Amino acid sequence: MNINATLIGESIAFIVFVIFCMKFVWPPIMSAIEERQKTIADGLAAGEKAEKDLELARDNIKAQLKEAKAQAAEIVEAAKKREAQLIEEAADKAKAEREKILASGHAEIESERNRAKEELRQQVAVLAVAGAEKILERSIDAAEHSDILDKLVAEL
Repeated sequence: MNINATLIGESIAFIVFVIFCMKFVWPPIMSAIEERQKTIADGLAAGEKAEKDLELARDNIKAQLKEAKAQAAEIVEAAKKREAQLIEEAADKAKAEREKILASGHAEIESERNRAKEELRQQVAVLAVAGAEKILERSIDAAEHSDILDKLVAEL
């Protein structure tokens, strides 16, 4: 009978121990476990959110990089157009300057030619007068016979 009484006593002690544990030990352990589970779940959710944010940030960076490349291409294209425009303007200015220089040169050549013609006419007139003097063996007064000399120059 001692075995039965011991078994019953141990059973009662075990039941009291289980009730005591369920009443005083089990709730703090369960609340700690639940709190730990909640902390882990929050951490996992935050990790997932951070991962999504990271992916979103990568997508934004890619979009901004693409936009920056497009803007850089536009700036380069605008610079090339401006360069072509400046070259064209410089060519036009050079062409206008060339035309101006050519016109000035032609005018100078024409002036020089007219001066040379006039000088040649005067020399021919002097030669004609000298020739006429030798032929006539007398001196011709240039002031008196200027109309004759002018006709002579015009014929030459």
